[in-house]
Amino acid sequence: MTGRILVVEDEEKLRRVIELQLRAEGFEVDQAGTAEDGLQLAPSADVVLTDLRLPGIDGLELLTRLREQHLTAPVIVMTAFGSIEKAVEAMKAGAENFVPKPFSLDHLVAVVNKALANRALREENRQLKAELNSRYQFGNIVGRSPAMREIFSTVERVAPTRATVLLCGESGVGKDMIARAIHQHSPRCDKPFVKLNCTAIPENLMESELFGYEKGAFTGATTTKPGKFEQADTGTVFLDEIGDVPAAVQVKLLRILQEREFERLGSNKTRHIDVRIIAATNVDLREALEQGTFREDLYYRLNVLPINVPPLRERKEDIPFLVEHFVKKLGKDLGSQVEAVAPEAIERLLEYHWPGNVRELENVIERSMVLASSTRLQAADIRLETGHRARPAASNGGFLPEGLSLEQYEQQLIREALRRANGNKSQAARLLGLTRNALRYRLSQMGVEEDDT
Repeated sequence: MTGRILVVEDEEKLRRVIELQLRAEGFEVDQAGTAEDGLQLAPSADVVLTDLRLPGIDGLELLTRLREQHLTAPVIVMTAFGSIEKAVEAMKAGAENFVPKPFSLDHLVAVVNKALANRALREENRQLKAELNSRYQFGNIVGRSPAMREIFSTVERVAPTRATVLLCGESGVGKDMIARAIHQHSPRCDKPFVKLNCTAIPENLMESELFGYEKGAFTGATTTKPGKFEQADTGTVFLDEIGDVPAAVQVKLLRILQEREFERLGSNKTRHIDVRIIAATNVDLREALEQGTFREDLYYRLNVLPINVPPLRERKEDIPFLVEHFVKKLGKDLGSQVEAVAPEAIERLLEYHWPGNVRELENVIERSMVLASSTRLQAADIRLETGHRARPAASNGGFLPEGLSLEQYEQQLIREALRRANGNKSQAARLLGLTRNALRYRLSQMGVEEDDT
């Protein structure tokens, strides 16, 4: 093994003997008679070999200053037999090893070789860790499955551009985190990131939320208020659940995408903005196109760079990495004593089907950590939602209820959902796993008017 060794020793004869021996072993050698001179030569050294007793600054102080300069070369201290306690103190301060005087030169060379081997191993581990982090984590997104590595690669390629991105996937798969990762790795990272959940906003308020309004635009508009797009100017707007945007607002969204301009509610003044739009949906927008509830031209404007995020049940190899991430993340927030997860607990998590995806996994880990009684999560600590929803009874082999057609059965389910939601269409749509617009389309097919719920 080769490398550059710095020898700091005030006894010139011993310093010269050590230099000759190391050079004979194939090492390059620098030498210094004081710690002050050694500090000047240390940045180029692979190993520092120093006496503890030196004129001026001693070897222990030299070690401290090397660490303050963030130099990573291992330090080996030489000390007289009667100063072993000092050598132990140096080891506690970060020295790699110590050699008591007198010593054999062969032993010294062996200690230097061991220090070089340990340094090489540490560097290899550091590189491997950096590679693992880059391959299995991107911002706060965690995964090692081929699907997630492909998403990381796509995010890296699309983030520097201003192209519109459409994130598709089930609820809870992490679309929000991917949207934030795209923004954080873009030139707009220091600009606003504004999120809007289209399902959470009542239909009659969505236009004013997105585009803002002028004072007096409607009853109660006592002040002028900018909308989400103005708030995000030069930054990114994330439109979650884009499939729930009403038709009237879809037209204005299309104009934003095409012309980068809009008017506030109650104003004729055209405003120009520079925003990047990232949209997300947990439903198939192509089905909404067929039903006429989503504009085809808007769909193609949004679908410039689609990213499909698979459900957790299709990438279970990511679960151990997600669990490790959540334990570290939640441990700080919860003040939990849990530091690790037993293999049996991981196996139990791998056997579960995860209908709620990554969001459900995080909830399960949080619940389990709160209730755990030790520093290690065991299989018995894992609290899973094992109940099953009751299904309507059917007498024809579990297919359709007897005497009902598919259309009749669907209408029956819709009316039951509306009853349970007390007529609230958004809540009924969630019960049915539909977007609000898809439910409105089905209600119109049933002949149910807007106020007939």
